[in-house]
Amino acid sequence: MATKRRNDTDKRATANLDGIGLEMGIKPPQAIDVEEAVLGALLVEPDVVSSVLDDIDADCFYKEANRKVFESIIALAAEHSPIDVYTVSQQMQKNGTLESVGGAYFLTQLSLKIGAAAHIEQHCRILRQKFIQRSLITGSYKILKDAFDDSVNVDDLLESAQQSIFSIVESNIKRDTRPIQSIINDAIEDIEKNQSRGDGLSGLPSGMEGLDRKTLGWQPSDLIIVAARPSMGKTAFVLNIARNMTVDYNIPVAFFSLEMSSIQLVKRLMISETGLSSQKIKGGTPLEDYEWAQLNERIKGLAKAPLYIDDTSQLPIGEFRTKARRLVQKYGVKLIIIDYLQLMIGPKELRGMREQEVAAISRSLKATAKELDIPIIALSQLNRGAVMRAGSNSRPQLNDLRESGSIEQDADIVMFVHRYDYGVTPEDPNDEGRTDIIIAKHRNGETCDIPMRFLSSEMRFVDDLSSNSFIGGARDENYTFSRFDSRMNDNNQSYDDMPAGDGF
Repeated sequence: MATKRRNDTDKRATANLDGIGLEMGIKPPQAIDVEEAVLGALLVEPDVVSSVLDDIDADCFYKEANRKVFESIIALAAEHSPIDVYTVSQQMQKNGTLESVGGAYFLTQLSLKIGAAAHIEQHCRILRQKFIQRSLITGSYKILKDAFDDSVNVDDLLESAQQSIFSIVESNIKRDTRPIQSIINDAIEDIEKNQSRGDGLSGLPSGMEGLDRKTLGWQPSDLIIVAARPSMGKTAFVLNIARNMTVDYNIPVAFFSLEMSSIQLVKRLMISETGLSSQKIKGGTPLEDYEWAQLNERIKGLAKAPLYIDDTSQLPIGEFRTKARRLVQKYGVKLIIIDYLQLMIGPKELRGMREQEVAAISRSLKATAKELDIPIIALSQLNRGAVMRAGSNSRPQLNDLRESGSIEQDADIVMFVHRYDYGVTPEDPNDEGRTDIIIAKHRNGETCDIPMRFLSSEMRFVDDLSSNSFIGGARDENYTFSRFDSRMNDNNQSYDDMPAGDGF
């Protein structure tokens, strides 16, 4: 029954392509003679089967009969059975497909194509190129039909079009196996390059000394999850990182804010940068003349920083990937921050199945980080159980990550922001603003707690120099946290008060 359904699907796909070709007055891209040459080589020279299976699959064959022969060869190879005219004939007879291709005579004719083995790689490359052309035609035709259909939502149309083209691009990406010697040479070059930096890091600096000492900087292709309870300060924490990287190091950063507007984010940056009260920056209390002068002077660096903010709400994961590629290509963005993961929209077919949708988003973020070879930081919410625990059990744990265990699985680093004065008035004045950045998962390093301080009046985190556990020991008492800069997208959106829900 499964074979029959596959055959029906193949016929419909081929008929659809033929129909498109008839409309255009040309045949779909194909190379039947090359298909037969490849099959002939496989029937006569079974040693080439493993290399061919790495290059092409059954969909690369346009002619239905050739596709069925190749599927039988794949089945025999999977069982480690001999491959020749007789075994393939028996396999096809067992599948009920032998007569439909023309019987054993057809296989015998294919086996006469004995000149193909020497050029099998080039022949496979031709078949894959033809397959890609056909895939582009089919995908483009569907996009064209949907674009004429007024009942199709435009956002769904754009997402479907992006996914269709991107899946074709991904199918053409092939990574060859490399000998270890060449990989060792690349690794040594990387070690030498990192040592020549002189800062002890191998990745992008966050500007937070304790964090950088443990992570060695944000590493390319890593997915970093920053999670915390509402109003714990996770947005302020990643804004600090974005500020440090763009202002202090001139590293281009993209910030996707799905919850807050770009103006809200920039006002937070201005509070941290100027030292003025949040009430005055929000506009509730008038600024004095000298404060306007202070504001204008201290945000000069902020206005020049390579920080790009996108405040699209309910961002589909497909649209995010498109924007991420454009930001990397156009602006050279080296880090992407997403606030926050659960507000993104997953694949259309998984909507309504929340756990699977979040899992798909998580996998896609990791795939994007790997594809673009940049780190991605995604904020995440925690389950209510983390909020209800009290006392020593109030520290967040990996199983508190909300809605999907795939987040923990896909992430290279999972860190929690845990403040000791959260929701309470600390008895010990030294506990005010005291914070642990808990690295609960670190795929390529150790797990640990990093002591920091949250300065609520300035909405920023600093290394806790008073902590006995501060990594690297105390620094100069006159050390001041350097301040920050941003570039926001141009819009006329009015400012609303900071949301009370997820707060900082």
